[in-house]
Amino acid sequence: MNETLLYAASASFEAACEITCLPDGHRARGLHGHSFLAEVRCAPPAGWATFPGNEVAQLQSALQAAVAPLDYQYLNTHIAQPTDENLARWLRAQLKLPGSMTIALQSTANSGVDLDEKNHAHIWRKYLFESAHQLPNVAAGHKCGRMHGHGFEVIVHADQDIANSEMGIDYDAIDAAWQPLADQLHMACLNDIRGLENPTSEVIAAWIWHRLKSELPALSWITVYETASAGAHFDGTNYRIWKEQSFDSAVLLSAAPAGHAARRLHGHTYALRLHLSAPLDAVMGWTVDYGDVKELFNPIFDQLDHQPLNEVTGLANPDPANLARWIRQNAQTKLPQLDRVDVYQQRGCGAILSWGVLGPALPI
Repeated sequence: MNETLLYAASASFEAACEITCLPDGHRARGLHGHSFLAEVRCAPPAGWATFPGNEVAQLQSALQAAVAPLDYQYLNTHIAQPTDENLARWLRAQLKLPGSMTIALQSTANSGVDLDEKNHAHIWRKYLFESAHQLPNVAAGHKCGRMHGHGFEVIVHADQDIANSEMGIDYDAIDAAWQPLADQLHMACLNDIRGLENPTSEVIAAWIWHRLKSELPALSWITVYETASAGAHFDGTNYRIWKEQSFDSAVLLSAAPAGHAARRLHGHTYALRLHLSAPLDAVMGWTVDYGDVKELFNPIFDQLDHQPLNEVTGLANPDPANLARWIRQNAQTKLPQLDRVDVYQQRGCGAILSWGVLGPALPI
């Protein structure tokens, strides 16, 4: 299947606003403020960057310039109704980037919206519940067979064609739909809940989906973080998981012109996210064991971590896009379920390579 490559960049800004289209008494109707985070993901045409490997830096620079007029400002002077959706529209108009483009706007750590080129608003809200569980069908000695616990995080996503509306579904409506499930899941042993006798991340995601869909018709997928570095998605039909790792490496971009800072030896703490899609194993209740993913990927990871990437075979110009392609090439035999690789050199700044059906873009 043909691959899709997206470049991503992020920028933050601090601002005050009033959302007067909300009903009287709504807490966001009055004057308040946020630490906003904006992200752009796009597929610019070949040759757009000043040199191969500079795409992320140029994209980040363009986004920083776009948010600069909003930083430490009263947003209503720029946008009559500065909802997350309208802020994303405003930024899209300022950027005028070539190629397909998605603008993500995060007003809090637990909520945001991704506005795609078709004017669909992918609205999301994040929740936490603290629970115990064990996996009853794993092999003897597997650590997940012992009773243990997690601070689970759940992201509820709703996909809406908002056309010219000021906003999509209100976050409060998602909160109201979620609360009855939170009452069941929080401070509980998940194995004791009907339908969660084998509470893997995938099973939990599907359990939540089937109980929320009737209350929230716009529901598009459920994301469950079992840990900060691993989790699962369910969209009503398909399962996918991800496993995240970080590696610390030295790098220089040989394609940069003489005198450019990127041509000097420097380094990053990279965030790497591997996405895998597979049918659910009816017995195990998972698609792929997170531990197996890590073990199978370790030999590839060791070639990157604490290494000068330019000396890795096949990585003469190790920008995030080439790193993602190199990882795909080296991992696809060991991990045939792999269908997407995200490589970030800074928070929200990197490349997303997909060769399957594009799954949800995780909040930053």
